[in-house]
Amino acid sequence: MSSLPTSYIPRRKGRALAGLGALALLCALLSLCLGAVPVPPGDILPALLGRGEDSAVQIVRYARLPRTCACLLAGSALAVSGAVIQGVLGNPLAAPNIIGVSSGAGLGAAVCGALAPAMAAAVPAAAFAGALAAVLLVLFIGERTGASRLTLVLAGVAVSGMFGACTDAVVALVPDALAGWSDFRTGGLANLSMARIAPAFWTILPALALVFALAGEMDVLLLGADTAQSLGLRYKPLRLLLLALAAALAGAAVSFSGLIGFVGLIVPHIMRRLVGEDSLPLLAGCALGGAACLTLCDLLARLLFAPYELPVGIVLSLAGGPFFLWLLLRRRGGRAL
Repeated sequence: MSSLPTSYIPRRKGRALAGLGALALLCALLSLCLGAVPVPPGDILPALLGRGEDSAVQIVRYARLPRTCACLLAGSALAVSGAVIQGVLGNPLAAPNIIGVSSGAGLGAAVCGALAPAMAAAVPAAAFAGALAAVLLVLFIGERTGASRLTLVLAGVAVSGMFGACTDAVVALVPDALAGWSDFRTGGLANLSMARIAPAFWTILPALALVFALAGEMDVLLLGADTAQSLGLRYKPLRLLLLALAAALAGAAVSFSGLIGFVGLIVPHIMRRLVGEDSLPLLAGCALGGAACLTLCDLLARLLFAPYELPVGIVLSLAGGPFFLWLLLRRRGGRAL
Protein backbone atom coordinates (compact mmCIF):
# COMPACT_ATOMS: atom_id res chain seq x y z
CA MET A 1 0.00 0.00 0.00
CA SER A 2 1.49 3.34 -1.03
CA SER A 3 2.14 5.87 1.69
CA LEU A 4 0.61 9.31 1.71
CA PRO A 5 2.80 12.32 0.98
CA THR A 6 4.16 13.80 4.18
CA SER A 7 2.57 17.17 3.38
CA TYR A 8 -0.86 15.61 3.00
CA ILE A 9 -1.43 14.79 6.65
CA PRO A 10 -0.87 18.34 7.99
CA ARG A 11 -3.18 19.72 5.29
CA ARG A 12 -5.81 17.15 6.15
CA LYS A 13 -5.56 17.97 9.85
CA GLY A 14 -5.69 21.67 9.08
CA ARG A 15 -8.84 21.23 7.04
CA ALA A 16 -10.36 19.11 9.81
CA LEU A 17 -9.59 21.77 12.43
CA ALA A 18 -10.94 24.53 10.16
CA GLY A 19 -14.13 22.50 9.70
CA LEU A 20 -14.46 22.04 13.46
CA GLY A 21 -14.00 25.78 13.99
CA ALA A 22 -16.72 26.51 11.42
CA LEU A 23 -19.01 23.95 13.10
CA ALA A 24 -18.47 25.56 16.51
CA LEU A 25 -19.30 29.01 15.09
CA LEU A 26 -22.41 27.63 13.38
CA CYS A 27 -23.58 25.97 16.60
CA ALA A 28 -22.98 29.23 18.48
CA LEU A 29 -25.01 31.20 15.93
CA LEU A 30 -27.86 28.69 16.10
CA SER A 31 -27.75 28.86 19.89
CA LEU A 32 -28.19 32.64 19.71
CA CYS A 33 -30.99 32.40 17.15
CA LEU A 34 -33.13 29.48 18.28
CA GLY A 35 -35.27 29.09 21.36
CA ALA A 36 -38.77 29.75 22.64
CA VAL A 37 -38.64 33.09 20.78
CA PRO A 38 -36.64 32.77 17.52
CA VAL A 39 -34.37 35.67 16.58
CA PRO A 40 -33.47 36.05 12.86
CA PRO A 41 -29.73 35.72 12.12
CA GLY A 42 -29.68 39.24 10.70
CA ASP A 43 -30.82 40.66 14.04
CA ILE A 44 -28.10 38.98 16.10
CA LEU A 45 -25.28 41.48 15.54
CA PRO A 46 -27.47 44.58 16.14
CA ALA A 47 -28.83 42.94 19.30
CA LEU A 48 -25.29 42.18 20.53
CA LEU A 49 -24.42 45.83 19.97
CA GLY A 50 -27.50 46.95 21.90
CA ARG A 51 -29.42 48.10 18.86
CA GLY A 52 -32.65 46.93 17.26
CA GLU A 53 -35.79 45.84 19.05
CA ASP A 54 -35.67 45.85 22.84
CA SER A 55 -37.04 42.32 23.06
CA ALA A 56 -34.30 40.96 20.78
CA VAL A 57 -31.62 42.81 22.74
CA GLN A 58 -32.89 41.41 26.04
CA ILE A 59 -33.11 37.85 24.71
CA VAL A 60 -29.75 37.79 22.94
CA ARG A 61 -27.55 39.80 25.31
CA TYR A 62 -28.89 38.70 28.67
CA ALA A 63 -30.20 35.18 28.09
CA ARG A 64 -28.62 33.48 25.08
CA LEU A 65 -25.18 35.10 24.92
CA PRO A 66 -24.12 33.99 28.44
CA ARG A 67 -25.53 30.53 27.80
CA THR A 68 -23.74 30.19 24.47
CA CYS A 69 -20.45 31.42 25.93
CA ALA A 70 -20.87 28.94 28.79
CA CYS A 71 -21.40 26.08 26.32
CA LEU A 72 -18.31 26.98 24.31
CA LEU A 73 -16.18 27.46 27.42
CA ALA A 74 -17.28 24.35 29.33
CA GLY A 75 -17.24 22.14 26.23
CA SER A 76 -13.66 23.12 25.37
CA ALA A 77 -12.46 22.75 28.96
CA LEU A 78 -14.06 19.35 29.58
CA ALA A 79 -12.96 17.86 26.25
CA VAL A 80 -9.33 19.00 26.64
CA SER A 81 -9.36 17.81 30.25
CA GLY A 82 -10.55 14.39 29.09
CA ALA A 83 -7.85 14.17 26.40
CA VAL A 84 -5.12 15.04 28.93
CA ILE A 85 -6.41 12.56 31.53
CA GLN A 86 -6.69 9.75 28.97
CA GLY A 87 -3.20 10.44 27.67
CA VAL A 88 -1.43 10.85 31.01
CA LEU A 89 -3.11 7.84 32.61
CA GLY A 90 -2.78 5.81 29.41
CA ASN A 91 -6.43 4.84 29.76
CA PRO A 92 -8.96 5.46 26.97
CA LEU A 93 -11.83 4.81 29.42
CA ALA A 94 -10.85 7.70 31.67
CA ALA A 95 -12.75 10.99 31.69
CA PRO A 96 -13.40 13.76 34.25
CA ASN A 97 -16.83 12.43 35.19
CA ILE A 98 -15.77 8.78 35.27
CA ILE A 99 -12.68 8.92 37.51
CA GLY A 100 -14.20 11.33 40.02
CA VAL A 101 -12.72 14.65 38.87
CA SER A 102 -16.12 16.24 38.25
CA SER A 103 -17.50 14.93 41.55
CA GLY A 104 -14.49 16.32 43.38
CA ALA A 105 -15.05 19.68 41.70
CA GLY A 106 -18.69 19.57 42.74
CA LEU A 107 -17.71 18.89 46.35
CA GLY A 108 -15.26 21.80 46.29
CA ALA A 109 -17.92 24.13 44.91
CA ALA A 110 -20.43 22.95 47.54
CA VAL A 111 -17.99 23.45 50.42
CA CYS A 112 -17.13 26.93 49.14
CA GLY A 113 -20.82 27.80 48.85
CA ALA A 114 -21.46 26.59 52.38
CA LEU A 115 -18.49 28.30 54.05
CA ALA A 116 -18.20 31.48 51.98
CA PRO A 117 -21.48 32.09 50.15
CA ALA A 118 -20.57 35.70 49.36
CA MET A 119 -17.30 34.77 47.61
CA ALA A 120 -18.60 33.65 44.22
CA ALA A 121 -15.23 34.38 42.60
CA ALA A 122 -13.62 31.72 44.82
CA VAL A 123 -15.83 28.89 43.51
CA PRO A 124 -13.57 27.96 40.54
CA ALA A 125 -10.55 27.75 42.87
CA ALA A 126 -12.48 25.56 45.33
CA ALA A 127 -13.74 23.37 42.47
CA PHE A 128 -10.14 23.01 41.23
CA ALA A 129 -9.00 21.94 44.70
CA GLY A 130 -11.72 19.28 44.85
CA ALA A 131 -10.98 18.06 41.33
CA LEU A 132 -7.24 17.87 42.03
CA ALA A 133 -7.87 15.94 45.25
CA ALA A 134 -9.96 13.41 43.33
CA VAL A 135 -7.46 12.86 40.53
CA LEU A 136 -4.53 12.57 42.97
CA LEU A 137 -6.46 10.04 45.06
CA VAL A 138 -7.19 7.90 42.00
CA LEU A 139 -3.57 8.20 40.86
CA PHE A 140 -2.35 7.21 44.35
CA ILE A 141 -4.62 4.14 44.37
CA GLY A 142 -3.38 3.14 40.94
CA GLU A 143 0.30 3.47 41.85
CA ARG A 144 -0.02 1.74 45.23
CA THR A 145 -1.94 -1.24 43.88
CA GLY A 146 -0.41 -1.52 40.40
CA ALA A 147 -3.98 -1.49 39.16
CA SER A 148 -4.89 -2.35 35.61
CA ARG A 149 -6.55 0.22 33.40
CA LEU A 150 -10.02 -1.13 34.08
CA THR A 151 -9.37 -1.34 37.83
CA LEU A 152 -8.24 2.30 37.75
CA VAL A 153 -11.59 3.25 36.24
CA LEU A 154 -13.41 1.26 38.92
CA ALA A 155 -11.38 3.07 41.59
CA GLY A 156 -12.43 6.33 39.96
CA VAL A 157 -16.07 5.28 40.09
CA ALA A 158 -15.71 4.54 43.81
CA VAL A 159 -14.01 7.89 44.45
CA SER A 160 -16.74 9.61 42.44
CA GLY A 161 -19.39 7.95 44.58
CA MET A 162 -17.70 9.01 47.82
CA PHE A 163 -17.25 12.60 46.71
CA GLY A 164 -20.83 12.69 45.45
CA ALA A 165 -22.09 11.45 48.81
CA CYS A 166 -20.07 14.15 50.58
CA THR A 167 -21.60 16.77 48.29
CA ASP A 168 -25.08 15.47 49.08
CA ALA A 169 -24.26 15.72 52.79
CA VAL A 170 -23.08 19.33 52.45
CA VAL A 171 -26.22 20.30 50.53
CA ALA A 172 -28.42 18.49 53.08
CA LEU A 173 -26.80 20.39 55.95
CA VAL A 174 -26.58 23.74 54.11
CA PRO A 175 -29.37 23.75 51.48
CA ASP A 176 -28.21 27.08 50.02
CA ALA A 177 -24.64 25.86 49.45
CA LEU A 178 -25.41 25.20 45.78
CA ALA A 179 -28.18 27.23 44.20
CA GLY A 180 -30.38 25.01 42.05
CA TRP A 181 -28.84 21.75 43.30
CA SER A 182 -31.05 19.61 41.06
CA ASP A 183 -29.85 21.43 37.93
CA PHE A 184 -26.26 21.38 39.19
CA ARG A 185 -26.35 17.64 39.75
CA THR A 186 -27.71 16.83 36.29
CA GLY A 187 -25.71 19.56 34.55
CA GLY A 188 -27.42 22.62 33.14
CA LEU A 189 -26.56 25.95 31.55
CA ALA A 190 -29.79 27.89 31.99
CA ASN A 191 -30.05 31.18 33.89
CA LEU A 192 -26.36 32.03 33.69
CA SER A 193 -24.89 35.51 33.48
CA MET A 194 -21.58 36.76 32.14
CA ALA A 195 -20.57 37.70 35.68
CA ARG A 196 -21.18 34.11 36.81
CA ILE A 197 -18.89 32.57 34.19
CA ALA A 198 -16.18 35.28 34.24
CA PRO A 199 -14.13 33.77 37.16
CA ALA A 200 -14.12 30.38 35.43
CA PHE A 201 -13.05 32.01 32.15
CA TRP A 202 -9.93 33.43 33.82
CA THR A 203 -9.10 29.96 35.11
CA ILE A 204 -9.78 28.06 31.89
CA LEU A 205 -7.96 30.44 29.53
CA PRO A 206 -4.47 30.20 31.14
CA ALA A 207 -4.95 26.47 31.80
CA LEU A 208 -5.68 25.87 28.11
CA ALA A 209 -2.68 27.99 27.13
CA LEU A 210 -0.39 25.96 29.40
CA VAL A 211 -1.74 22.64 28.12
CA PHE A 212 -1.14 23.71 24.52
CA ALA A 213 2.36 24.94 25.44
CA LEU A 214 3.14 21.50 26.88
CA ALA A 215 1.84 19.57 23.85
CA GLY A 216 5.37 18.59 22.75
CA GLU A 217 6.29 17.32 26.21
CA MET A 218 2.99 15.45 26.33
CA ASP A 219 3.94 13.58 23.13
CA VAL A 220 7.17 12.45 24.79
CA LEU A 221 5.32 11.55 27.99
CA LEU A 222 3.03 9.22 26.06
CA LEU A 223 6.05 7.15 24.98
CA GLY A 224 6.31 5.80 28.53
CA ALA A 225 8.23 6.59 31.69
CA ASP A 226 11.52 4.94 30.68
CA THR A 227 11.66 6.55 27.24
CA ALA A 228 10.65 9.97 28.56
CA GLN A 229 13.31 9.88 31.28
CA SER A 230 15.98 8.70 28.83
CA LEU A 231 15.17 11.79 26.75
CA GLY A 232 15.72 14.04 29.77
CA LEU A 233 12.06 14.59 30.62
CA ARG A 234 11.08 14.75 34.29
CA TYR A 235 8.28 12.22 34.03
CA LYS A 236 6.52 12.43 37.40
CA PRO A 237 6.51 16.24 37.82
CA LEU A 238 5.25 16.70 34.26
CA ARG A 239 2.53 14.10 34.73
CA LEU A 240 1.44 15.80 37.96
CA LEU A 241 1.42 19.22 36.26
CA LEU A 242 -0.72 17.97 33.37
CA LEU A 243 -3.17 16.29 35.73
CA ALA A 244 -3.38 19.51 37.76
CA LEU A 245 -4.17 21.46 34.58
CA ALA A 246 -6.82 18.88 33.64
CA ALA A 247 -8.31 19.25 37.13
CA ALA A 248 -8.31 23.05 36.77
CA LEU A 249 -10.13 22.84 33.45
CA ALA A 250 -12.75 20.39 34.70
CA GLY A 251 -13.18 22.17 38.04
CA ALA A 252 -13.69 25.58 36.46
CA ALA A 253 -16.24 24.17 34.01
CA VAL A 254 -18.14 22.35 36.77
CA SER A 255 -18.25 25.54 38.87
CA PHE A 256 -20.87 27.08 36.57
CA SER A 257 -22.17 24.20 34.42
CA GLY A 258 -22.75 21.55 37.07
CA LEU A 259 -21.87 17.87 36.79
CA ILE A 260 -21.96 17.57 33.01
CA GLY A 261 -20.66 14.19 31.94
CA PHE A 262 -19.24 12.37 28.93
CA VAL A 263 -17.95 15.38 26.94
CA GLY A 264 -14.46 14.48 28.17
CA LEU A 265 -14.96 10.86 27.09
CA ILE A 266 -16.70 11.11 23.72
CA VAL A 267 -14.94 14.07 22.11
CA PRO A 268 -11.29 12.89 22.53
CA HIS A 269 -12.13 9.54 20.93
CA ILE A 270 -13.79 11.22 17.96
CA MET A 271 -10.90 13.66 17.58
CA ARG A 272 -8.32 10.86 17.54
CA ARG A 273 -10.15 9.37 14.57
CA LEU A 274 -10.27 12.76 12.89
CA VAL A 275 -6.85 14.33 13.52
CA GLY A 276 -4.72 11.49 14.90
CA GLU A 277 -2.77 10.96 18.11
CA ASP A 278 -0.34 13.91 18.00
CA SER A 279 -1.02 16.06 21.03
CA LEU A 280 -1.20 19.54 19.49
CA PRO A 281 -3.81 18.84 16.78
CA LEU A 282 -5.63 16.49 19.17
CA LEU A 283 -5.92 19.17 21.87
CA ALA A 284 -6.98 21.79 19.31
CA GLY A 285 -9.57 19.41 17.91
CA CYS A 286 -10.87 18.65 21.40
CA ALA A 287 -11.19 22.36 22.22
CA LEU A 288 -13.17 23.07 19.05
CA GLY A 289 -15.08 19.77 19.00
CA GLY A 290 -15.97 20.00 22.68
CA ALA A 291 -17.31 23.52 22.21
CA ALA A 292 -19.42 22.42 19.24
CA CYS A 293 -20.62 19.22 20.97
CA LEU A 294 -21.84 20.88 24.16
CA THR A 295 -23.44 23.80 22.31
CA LEU A 296 -25.29 21.44 19.98
CA CYS A 297 -26.45 19.21 22.86
CA ASP A 298 -27.65 22.27 24.78
CA LEU A 299 -29.56 23.41 21.71
CA LEU A 300 -31.20 19.99 21.41
CA ALA A 301 -32.08 20.07 25.11
CA ARG A 302 -33.86 23.38 24.52
CA LEU A 303 -35.72 22.41 21.36
CA LEU A 304 -36.58 18.69 21.50
CA PHE A 305 -39.47 19.06 23.95
CA ALA A 306 -40.21 22.78 23.57
CA PRO A 307 -41.72 24.63 25.37
CA TYR A 308 -40.27 22.29 28.05
CA GLU A 309 -36.50 22.18 28.45
CA LEU A 310 -34.22 19.35 29.52
CA PRO A 311 -30.95 19.88 31.37
CA VAL A 312 -28.13 19.35 28.89
CA GLY A 313 -26.56 16.74 31.19
CA ILE A 314 -29.47 14.40 30.48
CA VAL A 315 -28.92 14.61 26.72
CA LEU A 316 -25.20 13.94 27.15
CA SER A 317 -25.80 10.99 29.47
CA LEU A 318 -28.22 9.42 27.00
CA ALA A 319 -25.51 9.66 24.33
CA GLY A 320 -22.47 9.01 26.52
CA GLY A 321 -23.74 5.98 28.43
CA PRO A 322 -24.07 3.75 25.34
CA PHE A 323 -20.72 5.09 24.05
CA PHE A 324 -19.00 4.06 27.29
CA LEU A 325 -20.58 0.60 27.14
CA TRP A 326 -19.40 0.27 23.54
CA LEU A 327 -15.83 1.03 24.64
CA LEU A 328 -16.08 -1.61 27.37
CA LEU A 329 -17.38 -4.19 24.88
CA ARG A 330 -14.52 -3.42 22.50
CA ARG A 331 -12.05 -4.03 25.32
CA ARG A 332 -13.71 -7.31 26.18
CA GLY A 333 -13.49 -8.32 22.55
CA GLY A 334 -9.74 -7.85 22.77
CA ARG A 335 -9.51 -5.09 20.22
CA ALA A 336 -7.44 -1.99 20.78
CA LEU A 337 -9.13 1.24 21.58
